[in-house]
Amino acid sequence: MSTPTADIALIGLAVMGQNLILNMNDNGFVVCAYNRTKDKVKSFLENEAKGTKVIGAYSMQEMINTLKSPRKIMLLVKAGEAVDAFIEHLWRLLSPGDIIIDGGNSEYKDTIRRTKHLAEKGILFVGSGVSGGEDGARHGPSLMPGGNSKAWPHIKDIFQSISAKVDGEPCCDWVGDTGAGHFVKMVHNGIEYGDMQIICEAYDIMQRGLQLTQEEMSKVFDEWNKTELDSFLIEITRDILKYKDEKGYLLERIRDTAGQKGTGKWTAIAALDYGVPVTLIGESVFSRCLSALKDERVEANAKLSGLDIVYTGDKEKFLEYLRKALYAAKIISYAQGFMLLREAAKVHKWNLNYGGIALMWRGGCIIRR
Repeated sequence: MSTPTADIALIGLAVMGQNLILNMNDNGFVVCAYNRTKDKVKSFLENEAKGTKVIGAYSMQEMINTLKSPRKIMLLVKAGEAVDAFIEHLWRLLSPGDIIIDGGNSEYKDTIRRTKHLAEKGILFVGSGVSGGEDGARHGPSLMPGGNSKAWPHIKDIFQSISAKVDGEPCCDWVGDTGAGHFVKMVHNGIEYGDMQIICEAYDIMQRGLQLTQEEMSKVFDEWNKTELDSFLIEITRDILKYKDEKGYLLERIRDTAGQKGTGKWTAIAALDYGVPVTLIGESVFSRCLSALKDERVEANAKLSGLDIVYTGDKEKFLEYLRKALYAAKIISYAQGFMLLREAAKVHKWNLNYGGIALMWRGGCIIRR
């Protein structure tokens, strides 16, 4: 058997997985890529990973044989049954002290269960939030690892090397035991839902109440992005509003419905479970549910007349009030999110570093600012 050379293996070669592998490679780590579909591995090695140090494996045993000890394997697969299936197959091939990392959007209760289950087998389990989307995975995400703390010294260098950096500091640190990492990521996503909702409401007031054009609204968001509202979401709102193609403004042709992946809903459910009034995030989830009722809204609009009020006063002064209201709402959303973190930490005895969590969200993630 050849000498193991890989620092870490990653299972799951969708775009997020591929980009994380390339990020690790760029930072000097040797990565073994594995996917249940062998053609996916071959294609990745021949295209996106061509010319890199990335190794491919076509079976789990082959993947494990490439890894230095303690073996580190990261899963980026669909949350739920797929994660459990891989874990049940993997732990039997591993040795005590080896590490399995779930980098998907798993429910924190599943992560608590998996951490305890694998600890009984001598395997160190980590559930890590990964935020920033495909671009973040490639160029530096915000990483929120939690689980079995014995794993952290072995994965710290990799995680902090590939994470986003702000003022030279990595947007990654150990969050806490068992499900703490995925819980913090869940709350992050809940705050993201809240941020997007209050931005939408500010847009609605500008469009219907002030009757601003899309170009005018884009300029307002551009100015706001130079204030304490400076953030990724304000920035992309500015860009989306002014985007045109050959048919005109794109936003006007986008259906006004929004789906959801579940983490915002989980945040609202957790708030009820722990008795925390996370009202802004909860309402943002319900607003998405309401937006999905497109046919009902169209029918109601045809039958129900409402006031059509247009503001005729000083628009500049009104916009400044609106900016301050948006900023206040953001503060409320964060405050409620951290209240939920605090209550869950009490119940699960997680020693959360709230200041450290806020610092992790400065770069790489969707709510970065």
